[in-house]
Amino acid sequence: MLLSICILFVILIILYLLAIMPKLKRNPNRIKFEGWHYAHRGLHDNKSQAPENSLEAFRLAVQGKYGIELDVQLTKDLVPVVFHDYNLKRVCNIDRKVSELDYEELLKYKIFKSQERIPTLREVLECVEGKVPIIVELKIPWKPKNTCVAASEELDAYNGLYCIESFNPFGLGWYKKNYPYILRGQLSTDFVKEKIEGSRMQYFLLKHLLFNFHTKPDFIAYHHIYKKGLSFMICRKLYKTWPVAWTIKSQDELEDCKDYYDAFIFEGFKPKK
Repeated sequence: MLLSICILFVILIILYLLAIMPKLKRNPNRIKFEGWHYAHRGLHDNKSQAPENSLEAFRLAVQGKYGIELDVQLTKDLVPVVFHDYNLKRVCNIDRKVSELDYEELLKYKIFKSQERIPTLREVLECVEGKVPIIVELKIPWKPKNTCVAASEELDAYNGLYCIESFNPFGLGWYKKNYPYILRGQLSTDFVKEKIEGSRMQYFLLKHLLFNFHTKPDFIAYHHIYKKGLSFMICRKLYKTWPVAWTIKSQDELEDCKDYYDAFIFEGFKPKK
């Protein structure tokens, strides 16, 4: 009986290690992303004329020679726009979802109290012009195809350096199949502790990176507060996956995370270079 339990325990450990195993072969393009700090939603201040995910925030990031992290989702008419929340309420003070509105309707709303409007992915790419690397977070509620296809069509015409990340493992799986040479990252956090509404089983699987067997990410972008999470630590130490921290909000936080992460997505301050 005891032997059977031990064997079962060993099998479960092996299955767990196989499930969280990321891509082991290093993507040669990764070196191009190393050595940069990435401005979360651009170099922004939501009380200024350069609010989050605005063209002005991206211009400032380029001027400061920071990489850029941005969010992409689809409008009702399938236009890829750069906007974080699924709902416009926090940013535009209107209780509507981006996916419920055509892009022309979105143009009516300004970002916070600035003169900036929600840009398309194409406008942002034209603004950045390949001057700094970009981390593109795909905001995918569930089925990935429409978002991935629309974003990839714009990115195919872009000559600059970019990689893909998402919380949604099916979006990463789509990119693995269709663009295997593009660097891709699995986003994660402790969803329950963050009090994010949703399925606890789904969030358990995502927190513990149990979709890595399917997505085979090149990097793990993990909330820096949970840097000692078991699956993240195993990916970092055993599998040598590139660890990316989000979102760092002070130089002290950055210094505290240097032993755990190799790249940093920051907000609210300018990191020392």
